[in-house]
Amino acid sequence: MDTMTWHDKAEALSFRTQAFINGHFVDSASGETFEIINPATGHLLAHVARCTDQDVELAVRAARQAFENRVWCGLPPAERKAILLNYAKLIDEHKEEFALLESLDMGKPISDAMGYDAPATARCVQWNAEAIDKVYDEVAPVTEGALALVTREALGVVAAIVPWNFPTVMAAWKIGPALATGNSVIVKPSEKSPLTAILLADLAKQAGIPAGVFQVLPGFGHEAGQALALHNDVDCITFTGSTAVGKKLLSFAGESNLKRAFMECGGKSPHIVHHDVKDMEKAAATAASAICYNQGEVCTAGSRLLVHSSIKDEFIELVKKYMANWQPADPLESDTRVGAIVDATQYERVLSYINIGQSEGATLAYGGKPVMGHTDGFFIQPALFTDVTPDMSIYKEEIFGPVLCVTSFDSIDEAIQLANDSEYGLAAGIWTSDMSTAIKCSRALRAGTVFVNNWDGGDMTMPFGGYKQSGNGRDKSLHALHKYTEVKSTWIELD
Repeated sequence: MDTMTWHDKAEALSFRTQAFINGHFVDSASGETFEIINPATGHLLAHVARCTDQDVELAVRAARQAFENRVWCGLPPAERKAILLNYAKLIDEHKEEFALLESLDMGKPISDAMGYDAPATARCVQWNAEAIDKVYDEVAPVTEGALALVTREALGVVAAIVPWNFPTVMAAWKIGPALATGNSVIVKPSEKSPLTAILLADLAKQAGIPAGVFQVLPGFGHEAGQALALHNDVDCITFTGSTAVGKKLLSFAGESNLKRAFMECGGKSPHIVHHDVKDMEKAAATAASAICYNQGEVCTAGSRLLVHSSIKDEFIELVKKYMANWQPADPLESDTRVGAIVDATQYERVLSYINIGQSEGATLAYGGKPVMGHTDGFFIQPALFTDVTPDMSIYKEEIFGPVLCVTSFDSIDEAIQLANDSEYGLAAGIWTSDMSTAIKCSRALRAGTVFVNNWDGGDMTMPFGGYKQSGNGRDKSLHALHKYTEVKSTWIELD
């Protein structure tokens, strides 16, 4: 029986901090590093290689050479599949290491990292591997004097810029389909949480992925990220993060070689609770988890709670009851549900929005206080605001923290109007016992994903992405495989 605590395992953990370029772990070309701080303690965790344009040049050159030499895309699909299945197996075998790095790096509760992030990463790679030899090309129905083929080919060099809130899973959502379709992939993890991406590189090498096909460049967005987006030999930039950065990356793609650019950006997701909700307790518990899970650092967080006026007071009291179960605590304790905010910058941002909400006239009905327990980390009690109007900043702007805004409505049409009154369109939800209302709402809501009588349901078979300024393109499902390929039409005249 394993008697070591997660703290014991964290103390015994060793990990790499270098970049991974052309099959080797290396220091940055400049020799510079940047600090990684454990957000639960405020203590230094590591110094990590700080990659810039010099490192990008080396990585892109290696990726292009690997693609042109067809060391990966030229393998029979069954061989790529076998290697990626082995990769998924290695990820699963190292799930404790992934979970620990995730928790130490960005403050995630260890139970979430072990229960979701680590297994979901392995599952994503496995699912995409299994799809490799099950996606067929087409023969177009044309005249008997010709044979018309519609085929898909790998794009080439794919640069993936991934966020800090789900570092391993978001990387896998891009690595899995991009590698499955034969591309060379360069990952630029967030400077806030680079450690699991480096471990992914280590395991990719062990799995047999050839040198140059998968590389990792830790560094800052304005340095390594921008250099990748502007590079004329990168064929695709795929990104998850803020809308502001997504807009910059689209601009860089246009300034350079018109590379394919897929952006999964911000959200301010509406969570509608109609008066005929069948299970009010379940809906309230879900409303609390939809904003508290992962410290509210979730692009699909149900941050705008729209409640029918006839049940508003009762429902708010229930939500407060369930939010009381989401208290910040040490991420390395197994029963912790809310960990630390990722860093000081995000911590101050969340607290500033709580102050803004009060100054704009909203009522702070629950929580919202800094929590300083046995550490010097960045902990904030989840907050619930009532009396929120659509003109308030906390209603309109993505906070990316555990801050819930409650607004009431009197009709389902008003709820839909309130829900769609946003520059974002990533996710939305509706609780109702009337199927007609559910279908009407799901059709009318301008969001990439709509949840009916649940929040955050789905699996690898469902595409993920947003409308409006929440981005373009889709992660997960076969749709993700398609976006990392070019469609080629071949017309053959027959004698």
